[in-house]
Amino acid sequence: MVISINKADYIGDYKIKFLFSDGNERLIDFSHFLNNAKNPMTRKYLDKNLFKKFSIDYGDIIWNDYEMCFPIWDLHEGKI
Repeated sequence: MVISINKADYIGDYKIKFLFSDGNERLIDFSHFLNNAKNPMTRKYLDKNLFKKFSIDYGDIIWNDYEMCFPIWDLHEGKI
């Protein structure tokens, strides 16, 4: 089964609620990932105004034309 993201809502801080094509919902907190990132291109998303500017493209969540993205299955399983 191919899983995609149908909907993603910014909840607050660094949390996003996902609705997947199989009906599963998952709340993901990206704060640990961002705070521990070494790459400045990733760390810049600690700016909440930038973090909130994600989009869903072909069933995947992306920031700034794939500057930051995550495997859909990892998000589906709650692992980042």
